[in-house]
Amino acid sequence: MSRLGYRMRGIREQGSGIRWVAYVCLGLMLSGVLGSCAWGQKELRVAAAADLQPVMPIWAAAYEHATGVKLVVSYGSSSMLAEQILNGAPMDLFLGADFVFPEKVVAAGLADGTSPTAYAKGALVVWARKDSPLQPLSVEKLVDPRVKTIAIANELHAPYGRAAAAALQKMKMYDAAKPHFVVAENIAQAAQFVESGNAQIGLISLTAASSPHFKDVGSYVLVPTSQYPPIVQYAVVMAKSERKADAHAFLDWLLTPAVQGNLTKVGLAPVK
Repeated sequence: MSRLGYRMRGIREQGSGIRWVAYVCLGLMLSGVLGSCAWGQKELRVAAAADLQPVMPIWAAAYEHATGVKLVVSYGSSSMLAEQILNGAPMDLFLGADFVFPEKVVAAGLADGTSPTAYAKGALVVWARKDSPLQPLSVEKLVDPRVKTIAIANELHAPYGRAAAAALQKMKMYDAAKPHFVVAENIAQAAQFVESGNAQIGLISLTAASSPHFKDVGSYVLVPTSQYPPIVQYAVVMAKSERKADAHAFLDWLLTPAVQGNLTKVGLAPVK
C-alpha cells in the first residue's frame, strides 16, 4: 500500500469515479477504439509518479473494465522510479511527472522508442486542512507569520517539488519560506505531511487536492501557472518488456479523446 493509502482509498472511492469509468468505456466503444468492455487476466506493470496515486485507481478500473488488462502499479518520485528502472526493475511502462526522468530512461537505451510521450499536464496548489487557522486559504498564506512548517516535495527528485521551488522563487517568497520547509521524498508524501499535521500548509499536486479524500479534509487554491514552468508529464514503454504491445495500447488509450477530455476531473489537463 502507498504511504497515502490510495490503493485502499481508490477501492473505497470508486463509487465517486464510476461515472467517469462508464463514460470512458462507453466513449471508447462508440468511437470504435474498443469493441467491448470485458474482464480478463493480463497484467501490466506500471511505474507511476506519486502525483498519480489518486488517479491510477480510476484509470486502472476503467482500463481493466474496457480491455481485461489489469494494471499493477508502483508509485514513487519520478527520480526514484527512473533509478529503479535504470537498475533493472522489471516494468512495462513508466509514467513520469516530467520529461527529464523518462528521457534518462530513453538515453540509457531502455525505452521502446526514441523519445518520451506526453500524456497529461499537471498543476500545483497550496493545500491546508479545513480546521487550519490559515483558512480561508490563499497563496500568500505560505509566508504568513503563523506558518512554521511548509510541506514541499524534494526538488531534486520530484518534478512537482521543482515546480514548487520555482513558483516560490518567482513570487519572491522562497527566502522567507525555505526555513520552514518540511521536505518530502515525493508529492504524495508532501500531501500526507499536511494531512497528518506534520506541516501546517503544503504545496501539492492538484491530483491529490482534488481527490475525494483530500477535498473532504482540506481545501486548496491554485498556484498561478504563470509562476512556474509547465508540468508536462511524459511516459515511456520499456524496451525489454514482454508486454510492449499492451503497454503501447494503454498509452494510446490515455491519449484518446475519451480519456483526455476527462482529465480535468482527476486534477490533470490534456496535452493538447
